[in-house]
Amino acid sequence: MAATDFKDYYQILGVSKSAGTDDIKRAFRKLARKYHPDVNPGDQVAEAKFKEINEANEILSDPDKRRKYDQFGRYWQQGGQTRPGAAPGDFGGFDFRNFGSFTELLNELLGGLGGGFPGGARTSYRQPASSPGFGFDATGGGGNSAQFDQEASITLAMADAFNGTQKKFRIGSDALTVKIPAGVKPGSKIRLRGKGQMNPYSQQRGDIYLTVDIQNHPFFQFDGDGNLVCEVPISPDEAVLGAKVEVPTPDGSVTVNIPAGIRSGQTLRLRGKGWPKPKGSRTDQLVRVMIKAPKTVTDKERTLYEQLHELRSYDPRQALQNVRL
Repeated sequence: MAATDFKDYYQILGVSKSAGTDDIKRAFRKLARKYHPDVNPGDQVAEAKFKEINEANEILSDPDKRRKYDQFGRYWQQGGQTRPGAAPGDFGGFDFRNFGSFTELLNELLGGLGGGFPGGARTSYRQPASSPGFGFDATGGGGNSAQFDQEASITLAMADAFNGTQKKFRIGSDALTVKIPAGVKPGSKIRLRGKGQMNPYSQQRGDIYLTVDIQNHPFFQFDGDGNLVCEVPISPDEAVLGAKVEVPTPDGSVTVNIPAGIRSGQTLRLRGKGWPKPKGSRTDQLVRVMIKAPKTVTDKERTLYEQLHELRSYDPRQALQNVRL
C-alpha cells in the first residue's frame, strides 16, 4: 500500500490508540448511525464515509488484526512478510510463525474482501467439517468446499418487524431486496444465500447472515418469553372503584376491565395480543397497571380529597406496624 493510501483507522473512528473494545464499539455505532445510507439516501459522500467506518471497525474490533495494524502500520496486511526476493519455498515471504494455523493464515490472506454492509459487516472464514485438511481437497484442487460467509446487522422499526417488510441494500455491485418476515425478534438471523464473499478457489460465494435488531418503542417492550409488555396509568379513583380503559395493542386499541382494588404494578394479560409467532398465532400482551396521583388538582377536587381523607377507614401501612429487625 502506498503511503498516500494509508488509512488511520483510529482517526477515522475518532478514538485514541489506547481505546478499549467498548470505546471502539461506541464510536463505531455513533458514526454508523450518522452516515448510514438509509439516513443519507443518495449521498455518495456519506456512503463512502460509512464504508470507511465499517473498514476501520472491522480492523480495530478484531484483536489479531488490530495487533498487526499497530505493529506494521500500512504494511499490516503483509504481517510477517520478509524482505523482497525471499528464497523459493517460503510461500511468498510470509512468516508462518505469526499464525497459529493454516486457517488463520487463510483468513489473513482472504479476509477483508467484503465491506459496505449495513450495520458494519464482519467477515469470517468457515471450514466445513467434511472438508479434508485445511479446506483443500484430497487432490490439491484448493478449497472447493470452503465457505466464505459474512455477518451484518440490520435495525428495524418495531412496526416493520411486526408486519414484515422489504429492505433494499447495495453490497458491492449487487442490489438486493431482502424480504423481512413478520414477527422477527431481536437476535433473529436472516440468511442471504450466495451473497457473501467469493471463494477464489471454488469461485463459489458464501452466505450473508443478517442479525436483526429492533428499535426501542416508547410504549411496547419485549419480555424474555417473547410477550409484549406495556405500562398503563390509572387514577386513584379508578383503582378503588374499578374502570374500563382503552389500551393500545400492535393492531389497535382494546377495552380492558380494571378490577376494583387493583394494586399499582399489578399485571393484566391480554391473550393473543402480543408478537406474531412463526405458525401464525401470537404471544400475549402484558399490561402493567400503575396508579398515578395527579400533581395538580382543582379547589373542588382538593376539598373532596380532604373529605375522603377524613372518612377513609383503610390504612395502607397497617402491616408495617409490626416490622422489626
